[in-house]
Amino acid sequence: MMNCAAYVTRRGSHCLRLAIALTLTAAATGAAAQPDTSEWKCEQCPFETGYRADYTLGGSYVSDDAARFGDATGYDEKGGYVEADGAGRYTNDGYRMDWILEDLGLDSRFAELEGGHQGTYEYRLAYRQLPHHVFDTTRTIYGTAGSDLLILPADWVRSGTTAGFTALDTSLMARDIESERKVLEIGGRYLPTSNFEIFAEYARQERDGLGITSGSFYTQGNLLPRPFDYQTDSADVGLRLRSERGFVTLAYYGSFFQDQASVLAWENAFIGPDLGALAQPPDNNFQQLSLSGSYRLAFDTVIAASAGLGRAEQDDALPGYTVNPTLSPSPLPRSSLDGQVDTTNLALTITSQPIAIARVKLAYRYDERENETPLETWEPVIVDTLPAFESPVNTPYSFERARLNLSADVDVLESVRVSAGYDRTELDREFQEVSEQTEDSGWGRVRWRANGYVDVNVRAGAAKREIDEFNESVLVANGQNPLLRKYNLAHRFREFADVLVSASLPDLPISLSASYAYADDDYSKSELGLLASEDHRFGADLNWALNERTSLYLHGGYETVDATQAGSESFAAPDWRARHDDNFYTVGFGANVLRIADRVDLRFDYVHGEGSSEIVVEGPAAGGTSRFPDLESTLDTVRLSAVYRWSDQLEAILQLRYESFETLDWALAGVEPDTIPAVLTLGADPYDYDVTVVGLGFRFYFGRSEIAQTEE
Repeated sequence: MMNCAAYVTRRGSHCLRLAIALTLTAAATGAAAQPDTSEWKCEQCPFETGYRADYTLGGSYVSDDAARFGDATGYDEKGGYVEADGAGRYTNDGYRMDWILEDLGLDSRFAELEGGHQGTYEYRLAYRQLPHHVFDTTRTIYGTAGSDLLILPADWVRSGTTAGFTALDTSLMARDIESERKVLEIGGRYLPTSNFEIFAEYARQERDGLGITSGSFYTQGNLLPRPFDYQTDSADVGLRLRSERGFVTLAYYGSFFQDQASVLAWENAFIGPDLGALAQPPDNNFQQLSLSGSYRLAFDTVIAASAGLGRAEQDDALPGYTVNPTLSPSPLPRSSLDGQVDTTNLALTITSQPIAIARVKLAYRYDERENETPLETWEPVIVDTLPAFESPVNTPYSFERARLNLSADVDVLESVRVSAGYDRTELDREFQEVSEQTEDSGWGRVRWRANGYVDVNVRAGAAKREIDEFNESVLVANGQNPLLRKYNLAHRFREFADVLVSASLPDLPISLSASYAYADDDYSKSELGLLASEDHRFGADLNWALNERTSLYLHGGYETVDATQAGSESFAAPDWRARHDDNFYTVGFGANVLRIADRVDLRFDYVHGEGSSEIVVEGPAAGGTSRFPDLESTLDTVRLSAVYRWSDQLEAILQLRYESFETLDWALAGVEPDTIPAVLTLGADPYDYDVTVVGLGFRFYFGRSEIAQTEE
């Protein structure tokens, strides 16, 4: 007769099914005692030896609909939900199997099974589902015909402005902006010998749902509900050879993306062309072969290196220049882009401890992206309305980037460590206004551990980014102001510092920590674009263990970001400036009380957060000084949980969660589908909700008493 241990080794699921069956039986009968396994027809049942698990079954109720509250949680709609979780482990004679089950009754579910035999093989199987809810207040007139066409209502009356849409009110339909991500992962490794390993991992990710995109007909536009359906398959396989001093790994990685629709077309709600179309993300793939390893030398010196060669390809069929039948553009120069980008990645790291009190590190990395896509002259049509005035050539952007990092730590005293580092980055680009760019940064840090109770970390440094020259002709060729300096391509001088202090009081069970970070960026050579920004962040935590059963915590944080940018309404010298002042702060506190009357555990958490953004515009183009309405958000979250321990095998869990979130957003508030004369919107409202979730569940333990006795 095959015993359970052998069956699990071959199948990996039999004992898991038995555990779930026992859980359901206990839930139905109210049994609190450990199940009797004497009747099982199994010679070496894992429940009797190396099995331990807990499962939770219950339900919860959500008081209101709220898209943002349900984002990533699955609690997006009012009503009841099933709560089902669990985790367990089975071991027997070197074999191990672990499983985790989370939120099986929700759209945010997760399940994982992993295990293996020590020193021989390992396996992993996982599935996760993640909902993404953006808006549940959006409305649209568009229906769908397949996955690539948005159609108007049969009785739609076109007009030059939204005020003339006489059928708008009767045609609007509620359409939530939401999507879902599903990921399946399978992997494992096999060790024929103690020094040789074969590994492989495969993942399939599927994303589908409804997003928002914009469609324009030159003087009029729409915010469209964009359906999408993506699939990505990836694989990572390789060989690893180990020795006492190091290892070497040869690996292959591949990622393959598929889009179920190559074009999104929509019928025009305004007077003008009947149909418009937008190309969607094309099918593409990336493959890479890499070799990496490390080796330990004398004087505690380790050398690690890696090299990778990759290629990204995209040869999806190109859509035509336009779907407007009144235009007669030239044929496409080729049926597909035949895009190809070759990548090279090299890295070398050397770490050493030449003497007991000092450590040094050198790291170098080189990355190259070589765009080998053929050049062609194209004759596009602007927003399906009129031919372009120029015949552009596609630009094969490429770059080379090299990074050098040097750092050292020295223990100058038993309680003081001094560190310093230098970083240099060199970047060469093609077909951009800045072809060569370098950035040098240096930093120093002091760490002081005082009397075993106080730890102080102080770091400060500066970085300077330089450019060789600015090619204004590239900006002019792309229709941009030649004075504009993009923040990632501009000269910049940065100063930064941070402090971290933590302490544990010797006579009290209290621990404290506080941190402060500062960064100041100066774009002194920019006339248009971002000119300066300053960031301050502060945070503090306090934890107090009142006794063995009761603990309290308190935390708070604050951040402010100030930035200044310049622009030009006249496409010449700067004629306006905008100052942005963003402020955010959070505060939270809670308590954890264990074993009240030896049966009840209580936990309470509260978090409050606020954010605000002020935008002030000054200058002749702004008519003096004007101020946008403030952007504001307020969040309050309360969590309360109580666990009642009926026995070593059964617990009852009561959970309460309340969340209030309110935003003031002038870009959304009061903007109905027809508010803007030349733009048909989806009418999304700013977030404003109050949601309460109440849950009750029962947690069942298996193998808990036996293992506890063994540990004792």
